[in-house]
Amino acid sequence: MLLPAVFEAFNELNVLVIGDVMIDSYVFGRVDRISPEAPVPVVVAQNREFRLGGAGNVLLNVQALGAKAIACSVIGKDSYGDELCNLLESKGLTTSGIVRSKERITTVKERIIAGSQQVVRVDTETDAPISGEEREALLVKIGELASSCQVIIFEDYDKGVISKELIEAVVTMARERNIPTVVDPKKRNFLHYKGTTLFKPNLKELREGLNISFDVRKPVELESAAQQLKEALSLEGTLITLSERGVYIDFQEQKCHLPAHIRQIADVSGAGDTVISIAACCVALGLSPKQIAGLSNLGGGLVCEEVGVVPINKSLLLSEALLAEV
Repeated sequence: MLLPAVFEAFNELNVLVIGDVMIDSYVFGRVDRISPEAPVPVVVAQNREFRLGGAGNVLLNVQALGAKAIACSVIGKDSYGDELCNLLESKGLTTSGIVRSKERITTVKERIIAGSQQVVRVDTETDAPISGEEREALLVKIGELASSCQVIIFEDYDKGVISKELIEAVVTMARERNIPTVVDPKKRNFLHYKGTTLFKPNLKELREGLNISFDVRKPVELESAAQQLKEALSLEGTLITLSERGVYIDFQEQKCHLPAHIRQIADVSGAGDTVISIAACCVALGLSPKQIAGLSNLGGGLVCEEVGVVPINKSLLLSEALLAEV
């Protein structure tokens, strides 16, 4: 499929994103003095912002590609939960897959920033697994919404929404309906994603998840590590992000290592979210492994040129992909 046709086809996709949706909160202010109570700066707040965080950034990246992004998550029945639902709706995202729980709090990561300097971060969260009742309620929503979707993303931040039981139930359902599953893992559930379609760890997650050590500079060792991962989890394929060394894909009997594009790196935050979003949409369209890796690698590099967590610019990605002959 030619690139312009690929980018047009993104617009027809429905993508289900299961995971830990949260709020990124920012308090911007100035510091004029040190507190008399303790040797800490007094930040005079001038502006506050709430943004979608965690799996919410994957939703925004999927949406930026032109696809319809559908969130499935469990959040608190609290004021921050209200704010999170408002944020989703303000971005044109549905809340039909959101379960509200009286027993949980909504995850908020609050950054206090004075000038251009982050002074402190305050996290309000629980990482306890959701209850069996909450899991069943979430699975009902997933089952209803998945029927119109072409791919499912697991966006795991280890905050308790995703569990072994939920993974097994969703993967079984997805296989029955021939829906591919794409995974952005974290440590707690790393070994539970058995039988998924494409598994995207970074280098650190791969080493820790399998408890292995290898030299990424040696192709034979990287290839062996990828094979170990596929065998351990009975995966169809894996896409390993290697930071400044690019990406490695082993999928559908094809293996290739693509180097990173030379960039002026401003901020690597959120690059993994962009990579998983592009990869999932490409898998849904049945693109070749090399094209999946190429577009994902390119998109991850592009967002690193921006300060802060920002979704991919679709037009820029297409123009860069055409130049790079992805």
